[in-house]
Amino acid sequence: MPAGPAPPESQSRPARPPSACAGLRVGLLGGSFNPAHAGHVHVSLAARRRLRLDQVWWLVSPQNPLKAESGMAPFAERLAGAEEKLRNQNAILATGLEADLGTRYTADTLAAIKKLCPRTKFVWLMGADNMAQVPHWDRWTEIFESVPVAILNRPSYSLRALAGTAARRYRRHRLPERDAPRLADSIPPAWVFLRIRLHPASSTAIRSGNAAP
Repeated sequence: MPAGPAPPESQSRPARPPSACAGLRVGLLGGSFNPAHAGHVHVSLAARRRLRLDQVWWLVSPQNPLKAESGMAPFAERLAGAEEKLRNQNAILATGLEADLGTRYTADTLAAIKKLCPRTKFVWLMGADNMAQVPHWDRWTEIFESVPVAILNRPSYSLRALAGTAARRYRRHRLPERDAPRLADSIPPAWVFLRIRLHPASSTAIRSGNAAP
């Protein structure tokens, strides 16, 4: 998802991957994580299992330009919360890579991460809600042309996503769900829609005090 400008303290810190990455299959899950919750962990674990990934990296966005700053917790607080949520997860890593790279949009972030880890097979992970709105993202087709993409179903969004602009444009490049394990090895554009058990957690509900993280 699009990321906002890097906070000043990150600009002097060199960008480094969160782990040794050469030869790995890595899923990238971008978001505000405002806050990180059990639903994020659930989809990450499901994607790792279904796509046979070695790791999933959370890309905590400094500031999504499609979301209002009002109600957005500071970047450092959201990153720390994501790290805490993953304290018992060895294969899911919270990162501030977008802030370290100084990238603003997903297309630029992916290009920079691929340059950082040239021998890593990346897969972009995206909920069906974002699949439905991805045509509003800056240079969104570069995302699909850059790395394979896995779409994870979300309550009330899946039908809209599969009938939307992105799904129609890349309909010939959609893999059957049974072939999800080979997505990371596919040459983009390539994408798959994963039907996973739905999770009720919502960052909006948590912020409003109507749900537990």
